[in-house]
Amino acid sequence: MVIFSLFSWWYTTGWLTLVRKSGVRVKALLKFFSVPMLLGSLFAPFRQISAGRVEGPLSVQLSAFGDRLFSRFIGAIVRSFLILAGLVSVVVLGVCCVAAVLAWPLLPAAPLIGLLVGGSR
Repeated sequence: MVIFSLFSWWYTTGWLTLVRKSGVRVKALLKFFSVPMLLGSLFAPFRQISAGRVEGPLSVQLSAFGDRLFSRFIGAIVRSFLILAGLVSVVVLGVCCVAAVLAWPLLPAAPLIGLLVGGSR
């Protein structure tokens, strides 16, 4: 009776719980990297204390413009790498979760398969 209960849980509640937790993991990773927010601020200045308007001679204004432009360029590069790392991480985690969900029903048969394959040695 215990074995029947175990298999009953394994192929119903256990499997559904694995699917739900896999979805939660992928959503948490997407939230961790916050790809939509990074895309929205792709060309925002990167760690620049003052990115406001500068008053003064033309040389000071051009210097401030160059600083802001450089800061935006660095910000775009850093955010692009973070977006790429986030997307790669989500794809890898997604593949692992799909593999786990597909392998779940086969795991109870793993000891039997191990005995059949390696039992003659």
